[in-house]
Amino acid sequence: MAATLTERVAWRPRPMDVVWVVLFAALAVASPIRNEAEMELLALLAVVQILEPRIPFLATRRGALLSVGIKLMLGYLLVGVTGAINSTYYLILLVPVVSAVTTMGALGFAVVSFFACGAYLSFLLVLDWNRYQILPGDVRELALRVLLFVVLAVLMHQLAASVRAQSQQYLETAKQLADANRSLAEAEAAVRRSERLAAIGQLMAGLAHELRNPLGTMKASAEMLLKQLPEGEPVPRELAGYIREEVDRTNSLVTRFLDFARPLELRPSKTDVNELLDAAISQLQRRTPAPDVTFYRNYSPDVHPVMMDGELMERVFYNLLLNAAEASPAGGAITVKTRPLADGVEVAVIDRGPGIDTAHLENIFNPFFTTKPTGTGLGLAIVSKIVDQHGGKVLVESEPGQGTVFRVRLGSQAEVRA
Repeated sequence: MAATLTERVAWRPRPMDVVWVVLFAALAVASPIRNEAEMELLALLAVVQILEPRIPFLATRRGALLSVGIKLMLGYLLVGVTGAINSTYYLILLVPVVSAVTTMGALGFAVVSFFACGAYLSFLLVLDWNRYQILPGDVRELALRVLLFVVLAVLMHQLAASVRAQSQQYLETAKQLADANRSLAEAEAAVRRSERLAAIGQLMAGLAHELRNPLGTMKASAEMLLKQLPEGEPVPRELAGYIREEVDRTNSLVTRFLDFARPLELRPSKTDVNELLDAAISQLQRRTPAPDVTFYRNYSPDVHPVMMDGELMERVFYNLLLNAAEASPAGGAITVKTRPLADGVEVAVIDRGPGIDTAHLENIFNPFFTTKPTGTGLGLAIVSKIVDQHGGKVLVESEPGQGTVFRVRLGSQAEVRA
């Protein structure tokens, strides 16, 4: 089977491959012995170093153990064929120690270092004591070699630990920067949205005030016309009634415009969220016509009173419950949940309606955006404004055909925004 592109790239020569080849070739050239076994072992060590980063298995815990074991064995044999205890290659046993430092923990490093020192000292067991003797100077030289080996191993472990700690610090810093960037993006979006809403609010306030006077004149004229028309004129009386009803509907819409446009004056006090939800549900059930849905209350007993403007927040919950009821099929169910947060409370309103199209999720809190034939697009905009004034958040989760969840999160302390 032909190699994939990833596999071909993985086996291309790398700069470090050239470095390893040059280093081990230099060792072979500089060696005073240069026997066949020595050349073969140096070549095998070079091959292991070149193949190690290319074999995924060697990056695992077991693979790293296998790689260290192979290097330790090859290094031991190289020392053995080049003079054993007198070999100038004794520091080659640091190669598996370095690998252990970079791939294993402190315990793995200590075990490999112990075995490397033991492997070097084990050559004392095969000396022909009838031909050789160890003089005091030799003992000091041997001790110096072992101590030097240990010092270098500890220094490498310390360096690797420092590098790992620095890498972890870089990762944490990168995560903090990512969080900060995300928070900054959210803050910028909130500022842009607030500026946009403020401009729309000013426009709506001026327009609403200008509409109030002609609407009042139209209603008064319609009522006067009704009084002047005789009872035997049903068509003119019906048309005058339509005029009065439409004026009332338009005036109600203008009132909602003003409610959205005027600044909110919060009067926060300790308020029981569960009681506030019960009041909003009761208000909705008294509505004419009452929604044909069932409300399931899943209130947490651990929720404590929260600083808020109870009247305004009841309006928030009423609007969310009304939207959920309008989205639910006849006989459907709406679940209202509360749960404590570390710094406040979360209220969730869950319906099993058709859900919200993904393309609409970013716009549902914008004024005048609505998918309802008779909607004004101000309900959720007012909800968002009130919750923002409380320093809270409104989150929405929805999937077409699966229903919608609106979550209102409020802090434990009043955060009144000017």
